[in-house]
Amino acid sequence: MFNPYQQAISIIGQTLSPFDDDNLIPCFGFGEVTTSDKNVFSFLPNKQPCNGFTEVLSCYEEIVPHLRLAGPTSFAPIIEAAIDIVVENDCQYHVLLILADGQVTRSVDAGRGKLSIQEQNTIDAIVSASEYPLSIVLVGVGDGPWDMMQQFDDNIPERVFDNFQFVNFTEIMSKNIDQQQREAAFALAALMEIPNQFKAAVNLSLLNRQTEKISTISPLSPPIDVSKYRPSRSHHGVSSSVHDSECLPASSQHARDFQLCPICWANPKNMAFDCGHRTCQDCGDDLSICPICRKMISSRIRLY
Repeated sequence: MFNPYQQAISIIGQTLSPFDDDNLIPCFGFGEVTTSDKNVFSFLPNKQPCNGFTEVLSCYEEIVPHLRLAGPTSFAPIIEAAIDIVVENDCQYHVLLILADGQVTRSVDAGRGKLSIQEQNTIDAIVSASEYPLSIVLVGVGDGPWDMMQQFDDNIPERVFDNFQFVNFTEIMSKNIDQQQREAAFALAALMEIPNQFKAAVNLSLLNRQTEKISTISPLSPPIDVSKYRPSRSHHGVSSSVHDSECLPASSQHARDFQLCPICWANPKNMAFDCGHRTCQDCGDDLSICPICRKMISSRIRLY
């Protein structure tokens, strides 16, 4: 039985994997005694990426029992680490997926209307990230509170483009609908702004450029010796690289079929409806009723 973190990783993984050109996913942890609010640790030695979401889950299961959680909480280090990876890969478009069970630490010493150091650092990192082709999706696992994260989503000023999305995983997964619909609703909520953010990055000429950045983060080694990992290879993902080209998994015929449009069985599922089900754009543009659940379609989202 998966815990909420594993559920979120698995659902997002199933959705994003077809669009990842190399299936290599750099993974980092934070919010424990060695990192606090200043750094992150890599899931694998030497910042090696995990080979697919299956290995992400495997490393997570191996590492978590050995962690000692500690505050305060800041998302600035993980965002800075993601920016570094984007720069290292010549500014290819990336998505940073952050899973957390609490929001940024709100200090009792911060006066009314004032921000804590952790809040200010997180905001500064989000603003800085908007200068790069990087989308940030924060998934809230647990009861929160999440009020500050919602404010981050709605009110961060001075960004080059809107690069931040907050999704309340617990709220969505508590809805009185069947499990498949809950998972589809979560994936849709987490990724619904990605197409527009990608277009913004393209229009702003943020992609595929040489740029220099003085890194402020040097990820620590894993807190334990992770016994099973892939050899080091070049990589293109933070949580996943998303491209505007069609890309289907080739690991098995079943996996390929799962990603094909259920109407034409020829094109990949690249359009999602408000009910959470997906078809290809060619078929979906002409539909008024979802072919899976038979609900009226009120909105459509192009997935890539």
